[in-house]
Amino acid sequence: MSSNLLNPSSPTTHLSATLAPYGWDDDWAAAFAPYAAQGLVPGRVVRVDRGLCDVVTADGTVRADTEFVVPRDPMKVVCTGDWVAVDPDGADPRYVRTLLPRRTAFVRSTSSKRSEGQVLATNVDTAVICLSLAAELDLGRLERYLALAMSSSSGDGLLHKSAHSWESGAQPVVVLSKADLVPDAATVAHLVQDAESAAPGVPVVPVSAHTGAGADVLADVVAGGTCVLLGGSGAGKSTLANALSGTDAMEVQAVRDVDGKGRHTTTTRNLLLLPGGGVLIDTPGLRGVGLWDAGSGVGQVFAEIEELAVRCRFQDCAHRSEPGCAVRWAVEEGELPVRRLESYDKLQRENRHIVAKTDARLRAEMRRDWRIKGAQNRAAADAKRGRRR
Repeated sequence: MSSNLLNPSSPTTHLSATLAPYGWDDDWAAAFAPYAAQGLVPGRVVRVDRGLCDVVTADGTVRADTEFVVPRDPMKVVCTGDWVAVDPDGADPRYVRTLLPRRTAFVRSTSSKRSEGQVLATNVDTAVICLSLAAELDLGRLERYLALAMSSSSGDGLLHKSAHSWESGAQPVVVLSKADLVPDAATVAHLVQDAESAAPGVPVVPVSAHTGAGADVLADVVAGGTCVLLGGSGAGKSTLANALSGTDAMEVQAVRDVDGKGRHTTTTRNLLLLPGGGVLIDTPGLRGVGLWDAGSGVGQVFAEIEELAVRCRFQDCAHRSEPGCAVRWAVEEGELPVRRLESYDKLQRENRHIVAKTDARLRAEMRRDWRIKGAQNRAAADAKRGRRR
């Protein structure tokens, strides 16, 4: 038996005992081993702010500069949830020297016209998607969040997918927050069914942080790993974060009376310890949920449409007016809601456009399709004018 295991005061034992609540395990220790030989120390990023970050280490939380890991690729910037190697105690200033390979990464496209993605959180086991019942339930937005949560970043050399869960390596959970604002239990049950129809196979939990209803169920779901709260401003994420962590770590404000929207109280991503085990990453409210190489995620969210498409007569069926389309048949028979198909088409087109920004082959295919469709439209217009003559 290793002498470190026999000696509770050994550095290795102290390191494991201190960082284990934050997710440290044997695999992370193995990934860090080359940097331990260089005298660096491991830690997990709990907050990033303007080139500096707070890193929890075996000796406490330290402030470190990220100057040495500022890459040209925005997908590889230091993010809350990352495991990193930092300078040892005594270095002034202390720097983050490198990131350990990420197991998962949640990425959305930026609002800029450049081909960039923005990393929201890393090394996550559970993605909690928060929708407020204080407003009308937007199923299209829910499907968009799910596609984001079920997809992983592409082209990120730091990303290692988990082999035992969803495509992103994380299990999605839908939380319908502020359930106490719904007048009766029957209406809440109906809203849960609507959400379940848009999120097949995903747990849907109605929660009221005000009354505590559903909070214990959610606490059991997120215990033991790393979870991230995703949702728009005013969805109640910070209130949920305080309820789950048993603290008032996150500031909360009331939504605006004019439109019921939040005030973007949370402006940074923060990692909090949970009393039941595991950690939680609270994120700022997302104004936009742009997909980023989310083809696999869209396919999982709309798995029933993907299964129907296999039975279409034509392999490249667009599910519009083609003969032998199994998807259109399901719509006409009432087995597939029209809204669901329209949402699927919209997300597929958007994702294809995003991927085409960095994929020359796909751009060429899209230009070819546009030329073919343009020729078909002109031929149809000419035929119509000919009939008139």
